[in-house]
This record gives sequence, C-alpha cells and structure tokens, in this order.
Amino acid sequence: MTPDEFIDKKAPQLAEYGKAFLSDQLAFNEVQLYLWDVLEEWQQFNHQGDAQTDMERVFWHLLHAFDKWPDWMIRGNQYLRKQIDECCDYLSIGGQIPKGCIGNRPNS
Repeated sequence: MTPDEFIDKKAPQLAEYGKAFLSDQLAFNEVQLYLWDVLEEWQQFNHQGDAQTDMERVFWHLLHAFDKWPDWMIRGNQYLRKQIDECCDYLSIGGQIPKGCIGNRPNS
C-alpha cells in the first residue's frame, strides 16, 4: 500500500472519529485506540521521509494532536478545538488547508 492509499483510506475515518469526539458522541479513549491502530498499521509499511501532500500533513497533524493533548484541553481550548474541527473538515471535504498544520510522518 502506498502512503497516498493509506492516507486516502484512513483520513475519512480519523475525521469521523474527531467529529464524533468533538460532539460528545465518542469517548476520547476510543479516539486514542484508533490512533494506536493507525500507527501500528503504518509501521507495517515502513514508509520513510516527509509527508508528501497537504492531505497527509493534515492527517498526521490531527493524529499528533489527539496524541499530544488530553481530552479536557481539546474541549476547553477554543483555538485547539477549532483547529481540530477544521482539520476534520479538511480530511472529509477538502478545501483550504487549515492554518498551522505541520504534520510529519511518525518515525519508525
């Protein structure tokens, strides 16, 4: 599976998980379980290098945000919440890349 195929498959799912969390329809630990499943699957491919597309950069940025920030911070920080919401929208429907998204591929 190429990196583009992987991102094309996983991005809509991540956006759905993110939106469900933001609207209190999904527990934060479910988002984190999905995050670890994605990372485990990514490792199987051993893709190296920088993110190649805006979609991939936003994907890794969003995944990193869910790993870095606790749920209370995401819910309570309006800037962070807005950025996560915009990243989810971008992964779902495209448009203009959200500001401040500098996602990088995880190191193996």
